[in-house]
Amino acid sequence: TLAVSRNMVAMADGRKQEMPKEARCCSRYFCTAGRGMEPFLIEEVQARLGATQVEYISGKVFFSTNLELSMLKKLKSAERLFLLLKKCPPLSFRGNKGRIIQDVQKLVNENPRCWLDTTAVWRSLYDQSAKQLNLCQEYPDSKKQKLEEEKHVENEKQKMQIIETDTIKNQIEDQQKCDTHDVCKDILLPQSRLFLENTPELIQDKTVVCNSYFSFRVSCRCSGILAKLFTAQELGKIIGIALMKNFGWKADLRNPDLEIFVHLNDVYSVIGIPLFRLPLASRAYIKTAGLRSTIAWAMTSLAEIKAGAFVLDPMCGLGTILLEAAIEWPNVYYFGSDISDSQLQGAYSNIRDASLIDKIELFKSSVTGKY
Repeated sequence: TLAVSRNMVAMADGRKQEMPKEARCCSRYFCTAGRGMEPFLIEEVQARLGATQVEYISGKVFFSTNLELSMLKKLKSAERLFLLLKKCPPLSFRGNKGRIIQDVQKLVNENPRCWLDTTAVWRSLYDQSAKQLNLCQEYPDSKKQKLEEEKHVENEKQKMQIIETDTIKNQIEDQQKCDTHDVCKDILLPQSRLFLENTPELIQDKTVVCNSYFSFRVSCRCSGILAKLFTAQELGKIIGIALMKNFGWKADLRNPDLEIFVHLNDVYSVIGIPLFRLPLASRAYIKTAGLRSTIAWAMTSLAEIKAGAFVLDPMCGLGTILLEAAIEWPNVYYFGSDISDSQLQGAYSNIRDASLIDKIELFKSSVTGKY
């Protein structure tokens, strides 16, 4: 296992980032990581964020920190960042489908307070950072952000099955034929009667009830035995219906206030709330991606770059490694070479758009000495 030294993720001036003077309570997060990237991410969250209670499973790293989202967004080895809602053992697959459906519903029904507390933390994070960060969980006040989110959702459809709003509504109506009109009315109200009836222990907490209403969608991934019995879409519907019944939230496929990410397999059950509209791995300063940005950053971190050093990438391609290095360690001399004119042109375009022309010099050459 590769370990990344602490100085690799410290600030460019050699100082660690300071904690805010008024530290708030630690929140629990997790990041997704590419295969083999977990050691880099573990070291980075400890060094860059001062994270505690760090643990990992394949493809995910869990940690606690009290830093604001503007600091969390600086993670370089993570794919996506989530606020952790639940992490528990895998579902039991004994019994019939009806029993398994009940177990899936228990992810919501067993501890409604956990859902409300976590969404309250999410709202607090949003309120603190909405003016500075382009969050994925936004209130519908920006048409441009809406269009960008819709485009991203369209690209992710094949990877993550999401609930169908109309189907969920129909199933809710089928299950509650006794009073369809009242149920629909309750779903649209912040203090829904349905919510109060299903969570009597929360009736006295007026603040929680008033802040409990959201529009939402569920993104579900499943693998292993469960995937042979249910599709991700079917599981998303089950969880979506449970959320509507328990909290009175309204399903909204296109522009939800809240997205719920669910990953179920034979090893674990993880539920979280994605905190940014786009993955952390989608760098704003890289116009044309070559090597995966997280991999490029990991490679530069292993080089132990120090201020004043000369760094050469002899086969730079589109310059992704140089870009990651120059952003992280600016007080260094960077050079990139490649035998391909088209690759050098692409690298120049990336460097220009990242405003790093004065930091990185490109030239044509061959490592074999032959053109």
